[in-house]
Amino acid sequence: MPELTGNLIVGQSGGPTAVINNSLAGVVQEATRHSAIKDIYGMVHGIEGVLNENLVDLRAEKPETIEGLRQTPSAALGACRTKLKDADYERIIKVLQAHDIRYFMYVGGNDSADTCHHVEKLAQESGYELRAIAAPKTVDNDLAYTDHCPGYGSVARFNAIATRDAGRDTEAIGIVDNVKIVETMGRNTGWITASTALAKEGPDDAPHLIYLPERPFDMDKFLEDVKATFDRLGHCLITVCEGLRDEKGEELVASKRAVDTDGFGHKQLGGVADFLCDAIATNLKIKARFDKPGTIQRMSILAASPVDQEEAYLVGKQAVAAAVDGVSGQMITLVRESNSPYRVSTGMAPLEEVANAEKPVPPEFINERGNFVTEAFIEYARPLIGGPLPTYARLKGRRVPPKL
Repeated sequence: MPELTGNLIVGQSGGPTAVINNSLAGVVQEATRHSAIKDIYGMVHGIEGVLNENLVDLRAEKPETIEGLRQTPSAALGACRTKLKDADYERIIKVLQAHDIRYFMYVGGNDSADTCHHVEKLAQESGYELRAIAAPKTVDNDLAYTDHCPGYGSVARFNAIATRDAGRDTEAIGIVDNVKIVETMGRNTGWITASTALAKEGPDDAPHLIYLPERPFDMDKFLEDVKATFDRLGHCLITVCEGLRDEKGEELVASKRAVDTDGFGHKQLGGVADFLCDAIATNLKIKARFDKPGTIQRMSILAASPVDQEEAYLVGKQAVAAAVDGVSGQMITLVRESNSPYRVSTGMAPLEEVANAEKPVPPEFINERGNFVTEAFIEYARPLIGGPLPTYARLKGRRVPPKL
């Protein structure tokens, strides 16, 4: 493959994560190793930065600043959720040509892969030589063709710790606040919610019940599960996905306001825990409260997984290395080589196929009743969170015989 000389541009898209800046650092640091790559630009707010010719010069940044991105959460360049129109692509190609950009690196999820695919396709049709590669990123972990996604290990670690803490809270004050529901992010898939199972150490530890959108939600079965757990333990901690759906496929709770719908038609979710607390109080006459971490769960550096940080960095570097080698129209994937010791390699998948696929939590990871995950899921997810969770002491609780 003949060498392609020109400039490189990198963008970040979709929801920020705790580790997406590792991918940015990987792209920039790898790009500086190749003489074919001249200037290195960043898109401000993803593809909108190209549309508006709002770019930054990343070679002007100090090396220690780029290295510091590896411990910096959120998206340093700014992100977006922009669905492009046909006319936008023509403008994008003109901007790329004007800046002699030959390497197009885009870090994001399914919609970002779609954007990257269309930019590459239009460049080809226009006769403009451009190599476009996507680096995977999404806390939802729903990208097909990759074992898991950078961003997921950290959100999983965050929610596992939060659930372990919420479980201790509920255990302590369960005689007053009987039931606690923790609501996690997750539109169509329950990977994040499933990760709360990693909090569990013993059979009576939280979480006691887990509900994912991969199984239609049945209110009667839910109330039966809650009552049975409460009757047995005197308290109950439940984790639910914000994207829970009923048997008709309708979301239990979603905003109907136009302002809460993004360019891809995604409604803002949230509020299912409050809805279920009301159902418990109304039907079971049991007090229920909820915790909702919100968007902080996806980008908090407090619980960033070291494994996740390294893998996010790796896919950024591999994206550039592949493009310099002549690859285009692909997304870098993570391939699990072994669980013990945990080891991954990288592969590639066509952007067009990634953009049109979504990976749900598979049936073998969900128990038969649909109210918890299986040991197979635990084996899959545990290596991704980067080491043990905080260890908590538990009193023996040996009873003193009463004297009155």
